[in-house]
This record gives sequence, C-alpha cells and structure tokens, in this order.
Amino acid sequence: MKSSNPVFSRRGFARDGARTERNPRQPQAVGAPVGAPAGAPLGAPADAEPYAVNPYADSTPRTPSLSKDAPPRDRSTAADDAAMTIDDVVARSALTLGTVAVAAALSWILLPLDDAGLGPSYGTAAGAGVLAFALSLVQSFRREPSPALILAYAASEGVFLGVISHATSAYVAPGAVVQAVLGTLTVFAGVLIAYRMRWIRVTHRFHGFVLASATGFLLLMLVDLAASAFGGGGGLGFGGGALGVLFGAVGIALGACFLALDFKRVEDGIAYGAPRKESWLAAFGLTVTLVWIYLEALRVLTILLQQGDD
Repeated sequence: MKSSNPVFSRRGFARDGARTERNPRQPQAVGAPVGAPAGAPLGAPADAEPYAVNPYADSTPRTPSLSKDAPPRDRSTAADDAAMTIDDVVARSALTLGTVAVAAALSWILLPLDDAGLGPSYGTAAGAGVLAFALSLVQSFRREPSPALILAYAASEGVFLGVISHATSAYVAPGAVVQAVLGTLTVFAGVLIAYRMRWIRVTHRFHGFVLASATGFLLLMLVDLAASAFGGGGGLGFGGGALGVLFGAVGIALGACFLALDFKRVEDGIAYGAPRKESWLAAFGLTVTLVWIYLEALRVLTILLQQGDD
C-alpha cells in the first residue's frame, strides 16, 4: 500500500518495489510476531503483508528515545533519527487539527456574511479553499513532509470551513454544523474501534477497492459540477432530495474507509521504524480525511434539515 489517502497523499509510507509473492517455504523472520506472514520484517504487525526488506532499514539504526548521557550534539542527531511513535502522531495530528479549528473559529467570528452570497467573505472562502487544495497537492508530490506546508494547508482549510459552516448555520440549516461535527467524531471513534478490534482488515484488495471507489466518486462529482455550470439547474440531482442524501452517505462511507487506511499507515509506520518526521504526513492524511467526512456529513444534514422544514 503506497498511501493511506490515495486522493491527496502520493507518497505515504511507501514500500516501493519491496513487495514479494507469498512463499509457503519461506521461513518467518526471527523475532517476528506469531502469525506474521513469511518474510515479514522484525517488528511487523501480525497481519502485515509480506515484504522482502524493511523499507526504513538503513545503516544507522533509529532509537525511540535519547540517552541522558549523550552529549548535546549527539542528542540532537539522535532526535532527528528517532523512530516515529504513536505519541508523535497524536501530537502532530492535534496540532494540525487544532490549526483547522482555530482558523475556522476566527473566520466564523471575524468575517461578515452577505445573504446574497456575493460578499468579500465568500471570496475569501473560495480563495482559501483553492489555496488549501493547491497546498495539499504540493505536499503530496514532495518527497519529504513539510510541517510549515501542512500547517499552512490546515489554516487555509480552516478559513474555508469556517465561512462555509457559518453561512450554512445562518441561512440554510441552523444546527447542522454542530451535528456534522458530532457525526465526524462519531465516525472517527467507530472506525478506530472497529480497526483496533480487527473488524476491519486493511488488505491490498481493500486498498484497491477504496481507490477505485474514490476515483469514481470524484469523477461523478466533476460531472455533476459541469452539468450544474453548463446545463443549469441542479446538475445530476446530487444537491438535494433522496439522491443527494444517498450520494453524501456514500461520501461518508468512503471517508470511513480512508480512516481505516490512515490507521493502517500509522500502524505500519511504527512497526517498520518510520522516521519521526513521517508523523507529520500521518497527521496530514488524518486531517484531509476528517475534513472530507465533515463536509459530506454537512451536505447530508443540510438536505435532511431542509426537507424537514418543508
């Protein structure tokens, strides 16, 4: 699996060229967990796919902690080469998602709205959305994660979400924003529990299915957008009614699948000794996925609340 988020993250915890065919005669690596497939590197999770080599193995082993007796310069070098831990992922994810939340709150409070939809706040939101998308593409094509780039993406995405959420709450569907946030958190918790209980098993086939489904979903969105822009009216009908609710529910389901892929990427990165800087890439993928789920949940709730008012 090259990436936990096939839409926005090209590199991920890639294991290019390292995958091998299953060989029942190949002995299991010494020290590998019981149940791990043959050929799995030391420390690999029990359900990991077989790989010929550890993709993060190098001549200088990484250490998860620093020695208290190491001189200052050696301690700094060791910190750069330290292996990623779950604490690193949690800390970077909290910082990235916190940036989104703070930027959204500030744009909600400071940017005035115009019910005609032509005010400067909507232009700011559109510009922030385009900038966030561009920054996400730049990061996905970089060979190394850039904390500054990822935080800039989070801030831009937060401005976009803040204005859109404020407009939705004020003029379209009051109460939808709070419910969308709660729904996003519920999906996150549900997928995490299901993944930890191994009710969801992320395999190569699962990854291919999600990638194909996401590609079809995005193409359908583009066709709907083009039909709305050039054909007038509501496009293919995904903006409302039962078809709109169904389309949004499919988007939420895809977001849940992306979360499972994100969790798998984090688990594999820790097991295979990914460098600490890769935790920024994990935080970036989780942020993109949660934003996706929130927007789809907001779409579904808006349609349902509007239908309830009618």
